[in-house]
Amino acid sequence: MTPTDKHLNVRFLALAIGMFAIGTDSFVVAGILPGVADDLDVDVPTSAQLISAYALAYAILSPLVASVAGRASRKALLLGGLAVFVAGNIGTGLAPTFETAMAFRVVAALGGAMFTPTAAGAVVALAGPERRATALSVLFGGLSAATALGSPIGTAISGIADWRGTMMFVAAVGALAAVAVLVGLPAVPRPPAVPFKQRLSPLTDARITLTLLLLLIAYSGLFVLYTYVSQVFRPATHGDGTTLAWLLFAWGGAAVVGNLSAGRLTDAFGNRVVINTAGVTAVLVFLTTPWTSRHLVTAFVAVVVWGACGWAMLVPIQHRLVGVNPAASQLSISLSSSANYIGVSLAPIIGGFLLDDVVSVNRLGLPAAAVIATGLLVGELGHRLIRRGTGTTTARTTSDPRPADAPSSAVGHSAARRT
Repeated sequence: MTPTDKHLNVRFLALAIGMFAIGTDSFVVAGILPGVADDLDVDVPTSAQLISAYALAYAILSPLVASVAGRASRKALLLGGLAVFVAGNIGTGLAPTFETAMAFRVVAALGGAMFTPTAAGAVVALAGPERRATALSVLFGGLSAATALGSPIGTAISGIADWRGTMMFVAAVGALAAVAVLVGLPAVPRPPAVPFKQRLSPLTDARITLTLLLLLIAYSGLFVLYTYVSQVFRPATHGDGTTLAWLLFAWGGAAVVGNLSAGRLTDAFGNRVVINTAGVTAVLVFLTTPWTSRHLVTAFVAVVVWGACGWAMLVPIQHRLVGVNPAASQLSISLSSSANYIGVSLAPIIGGFLLDDVVSVNRLGLPAAAVIATGLLVGELGHRLIRRGTGTTTARTTSDPRPADAPSSAVGHSAARRT
């Protein structure tokens, strides 16, 4: 490894630490909801709105920040985002009331919306074409590590201390990332500014819109169960925070494997096969949770399969988006991030409604499975439009005659690198 390679890896690692902090913040709240509810004097479904506040604010603010701050210094935007993120998590951890905690979750989301897309652009600018894939894999490795390690560690901390200690842990990781960026990252060239209206332009294509709806609806269903994972699997964990942390570790580890495997599977079999296979398997897992949640062994099996299948859907969905209109691929992938976070933000709302009026917590997986299945049906409608070559107001910008769902190594790896 040359000295230049070492310097680049240090720079990418600094950004990856930030992604780890932001990814941990996205997932860790689900594991500490009972403690939040007890301390802030609300019920668990109400406390789950902290997840909605963060995810929805991130989904809305991310494209807005990218448009408004297009001319700002990249390094200043990264440091400013991490500072806001740290302040939001410290504020959440010190919040005396639930309403105050909600407000600070929005502040933390603003910090994440400032940091994440800027970090992705920074590694592309610094790496150059020959090292772009490696750079992005290091960066988003921080996000994958958050699902496998950050959320379980944060949940375990809440078992030892309390949920406020977990938020301080997230803030401390964000502060560490800020120091790493300040010391290890040079000035980053500013990319061309993209107006907000142009960022939404792929939505004029019905094929892209339906694919984004597949992502939004399916991940709403997948995260209904994740939001209430501490309650759904309480019979298996007996309310023990450490046991729940191990369950989340298993879920996160399987998620990393599923995400890494999805690219090759999509290249080999096409995105439709991978999306539907992973989605149907997740539906079956959810349908069996009233029974698998009763015992620790079956609970581990359920969360491993669920984690692998849930995260295996992201790459083929992005593969489909890229294949529909390669010329608009970056804008489509950016919209997919917002769709994903909107889906996550809706999950606590859907789950709260279901628990209030439809099912008991041990049967929450049943309607959640129906939500995932609805997303798959929407995806099939999008697939039909893609096969027919209809649903767009503009010409498809590609010389490849194959449909967007066909196996394609070049497009598949492009999508995988953006995940």
